Amino acid sequence: MSIREAEAGRGIAALTAAGLPESEIAAWIGREPQALGGFAEDCERYGHFWLLSEQLIARLPKKQARTEKEARAAAVIRARARGSRERFLAVHAAAVYAALTEGLSRFVRLEELVLLAAEPFPGLVPSRSQLAAEAGTFQRDKDGLEIDQGIFLSAMFAHERAGLHLCHAMLLPRTESVERLEAFVAHGVADLGAARLERRGRAVLLETSNPRFLNAEDETTLDATEIAVDLAILDPMSEIAVMRGGRVEHAKYRGRHLFGSGINLTHLYQGRIPFAWYFQRDLGFVHKLLRGVARPEALPDDVHGAGIEKPWIAAVDGFAIGGHCQTLLAVDYVLAADDAFLSLPARKEGIIPGLANLRLPRFTGERLARQLIQYERRLDCASPEGRLLCDEIAPAAEMDAAIARVVTGLTNSGAVSAVGNRRALRVGAEPLDLFRRYCAIYAREQAECHFSPALIANLERYWDAQNRKG
Repeated sequence: MSIREAEAGRGIAALTAAGLPESEIAAWIGREPQALGGFAEDCERYGHFWLLSEQLIARLPKKQARTEKEARAAAVIRARARGSRERFLAVHAAAVYAALTEGLSRFVRLEELVLLAAEPFPGLVPSRSQLAAEAGTFQRDKDGLEIDQGIFLSAMFAHERAGLHLCHAMLLPRTESVERLEAFVAHGVADLGAARLERRGRAVLLETSNPRFLNAEDETTLDATEIAVDLAILDPMSEIAVMRGGRVEHAKYRGRHLFGSGINLTHLYQGRIPFAWYFQRDLGFVHKLLRGVARPEALPDDVHGAGIEKPWIAAVDGFAIGGHCQTLLAVDYVLAADDAFLSLPARKEGIIPGLANLRLPRFTGERLARQLIQYERRLDCASPEGRLLCDEIAPAAEMDAAIARVVTGLTNSGAVSAVGNRRALRVGAEPLDLFRRYCAIYAREQAECHFSPALIANLERYWDAQNRKG
């Protein structure tokens, strides 16, 4: 007996031990496709197997009510269904993406693509109704349906043409941004709630705001931040953009500017941050900080086409933790207060820290990058190691004046050379195709992390998440 046959036998035994009907188990096993054929034929065959898989799982109690044997059975069913999705997408990813984008003739944003795919390809990714049924469920009680979104996105990014087209789609200005641009150009102010823009001379200042949560990022901040980044880049009346955290309400820091505390761990624990959030963020506003806003007619890969962009300054008050530290890796100049610090507590959170694994070694070298990502090392901005990520340190009480001084210094030679130089630096450091390939790995690994029991354990151990209010 082969190892594969032995594993299959143990899997069937686990289903039987959970009390699932033997006739349904046999029917499910019998319909598992082992070979691949034509696209239309495989859509039907694999789709039927995915449907049978969901029907078997529906025979079991909800995740939080399952016995150990029932949990094992659910894991076996999901593992075999996911293996079949990976086989299907390894051959048909390009055809799937073409079907969803009308032959790559239209752009579909990632957060919509992972929902849209369930309609022509039932079972490939969770449907809107399946996700709605889990809405309001704590992360520990979710069934990990969105792991299939990670498998799907990984396959899309792994295919060169589809992956680059998806990157292009996410770099386009949002519809809401285009609708607001004329008013912002005219008035120089835009208040989006979680983000506020104000033009000041040659610069446009973007202040992010989530004051109850130390300016953490979550499902309430993401859209506003990306729209604000779009407007800042597209504004023809300014030459440079500044990102700064707004003033917060927390008793320890009340009234102070803080750059930000990373992902909202309370909302993450409470299941309020969907898996696609990470990719909407990292392919959306963070990528736009690095590469600019794309034009529909040109792939913004710096060789065949360029987007619309301007230099970015990050002004770090207090701290830049987690995702906010990741943001610093995508900007042109980091001005930090002398009492500020940086950290990437990814290990304590149990997730992948965005694009930091790709970008951080360029700044710090690989050894220090590993210490930051895997061993929770904290860097004071004013330390020698902190200065690898920070261009200038200013007294905390003088940050307003320091921002004005840096803006003047970076704009007194004009914006043309600044944009040209950032493109020339970027084409060697992070070409678009390298970004795409990283995202293929990131999608697969982050999906597993997002639903790992270790994530819940870490949030309870280090964050006391079970006792915090949202």
